[in-house]
Amino acid sequence: MTYDTSRKIVPRPRISGLARELHREGRRIVFTNGCFDILHAGHIMSLEWARRQGDVLIVGVNSDASVRRLKGPGRPINPEGDRARVLAAMEAVDYVVLFEEDEPAALIGEILPDILVKGGDWSRYISGREIVEKHGGRVLLAPLLEGRSTTGIIQRIMQSAMQEGETGDA
Repeated sequence: MTYDTSRKIVPRPRISGLARELHREGRRIVFTNGCFDILHAGHIMSLEWARRQGDVLIVGVNSDASVRRLKGPGRPINPEGDRARVLAAMEAVDYVVLFEEDEPAALIGEILPDILVKGGDWSRYISGREIVEKHGGRVLLAPLLEGRSTTGIIQRIMQSAMQEGETGDA
C-alpha cells in the first residue's frame, strides 16, 4: 500500500477556500508556521501539541526566498518542497501551505484560524495575533523542548566537521 502525502500540500490560492469549507463543517482550525529547515524533536513536540488544540492543523512554511531573507544566504539547508513534504508526512499535520512573505500575517488573514500557535520563545511579537483575536480566536504558546534548535544543530554539524578536518578523520 502506498500513501501519498502530497495531497496534504495545498497551493496558496486554494487555502482560503479550504479554510472556509473547514469552518462551515464546524472544524476548529489551528495554524502554526515556521521555516522547518531541519526537522528536530522540538518541532515534532510543538506540532503534536498544536494539533491537540483543535480539529485541523494547517502549517505555514516559509519559502526558500523568505528563509534566506530571515536566516541568511546559507539557509535553507533543505529546499521548500522537501520541507513541505516532510511535514506533510507527519500524522499530526493535516495541511501544509508555502508562503513567500517573511511574516505569515496575510496567510493568517486568508485562513482565519480559531487558534494560532507559536513556540514558547515567541512571546514577544506574534505576527497575525491581531487578526486571530479580532475574529474571536486565541493565540497559544506551545511548550519548548529545551536545547533543540535548527541553528544549534547546524552549528554542531559545522563544529564536528571542523574537528574531523583537524584530525584528518573525514
